[in-house]
Amino acid sequence: MSVELVEVVRSGFRECVHRGSAVILGRDGEPTLALGEVHVPIFPRSTNKPLQAITLLRNGFEPLDDAELAIATASHYGEQDHVALVRRLLERFGFGEKALECPPDLPSDERARAAALAGSVAPSPVYMNCSGKHAAMLATCAVNGWPTEGYLDEAHPLQQSVIATITELTGEPETDLGIDGCGLPIIPVSLVNLARAFATMATADPAAPERRVADAIRAHPRVISGTNAPDLLTMQATPGLVCKIGADGVHAGALPDGTAFAYKIDDGHDRARIPLTLAILHRMGIDWTDAHTELAAPAVLGGGARVGVIRAIPGVL
Repeated sequence: MSVELVEVVRSGFRECVHRGSAVILGRDGEPTLALGEVHVPIFPRSTNKPLQAITLLRNGFEPLDDAELAIATASHYGEQDHVALVRRLLERFGFGEKALECPPDLPSDERARAAALAGSVAPSPVYMNCSGKHAAMLATCAVNGWPTEGYLDEAHPLQQSVIATITELTGEPETDLGIDGCGLPIIPVSLVNLARAFATMATADPAAPERRVADAIRAHPRVISGTNAPDLLTMQATPGLVCKIGADGVHAGALPDGTAFAYKIDDGHDRARIPLTLAILHRMGIDWTDAHTELAAPAVLGGGARVGVIRAIPGVL
């Protein structure tokens, strides 16, 4: 069963509780802490994007720079620099935005979304948070002479390679696939094996595709996320960390020494993310700075004043 991980306290009253499962791995890849159902497969959602990007590098995709590789792993907010990178990548390989098979959307960043609405901009696949990955997949198809129409299909050679790579990196037994929010196939992975894949990325040889992806994420945490995003704030506060959120309460990451973590919040609520991630990092031996302390306990407001806190439940981690 999952366990209570994060609580919302208002005016001294425990108002809400978020349950879930979490695992921390030591340098040997074995759990040093396991809470809840860490061996039961979940849909990793966008935490699998770095693993998909590794597949692209293995199949001949060569980014122009680390920022272009980072956007291939991104759950971006659709801000101006994000969209510019996606468009640059598409144009470099001769594609228009209509080649993207992810759903149309508007930017998720509030200011970028407001600007788009004010300018009567229609929803477009380029604004969808997965568009960087889709653009890089189109580029990889072009490099290999694979069909670009229908690249989302499980039987497409690119997706077959993605499935093989993720199975290899996670050690997860093959199982039935799901469909992710962007339309791509998604492989169920346990939290233990998801954390192990991130540890592999963090500790690989610098020239290996695994490490190249990890280093691009570390170098460009804003590119993979956006203004005030959980991954950006967490990596800025923790040098050397490589991490990636996934929808519906998933997060995974690793430090340069190979220690790693992964968790799933049962109800998928975003407000539980940062307090839990920071508590896990503290348990992994990261010394908290003022930045960590500020992030670890977001305020609960009442009438505009701080009347409570969102925090990892004391004594659990």
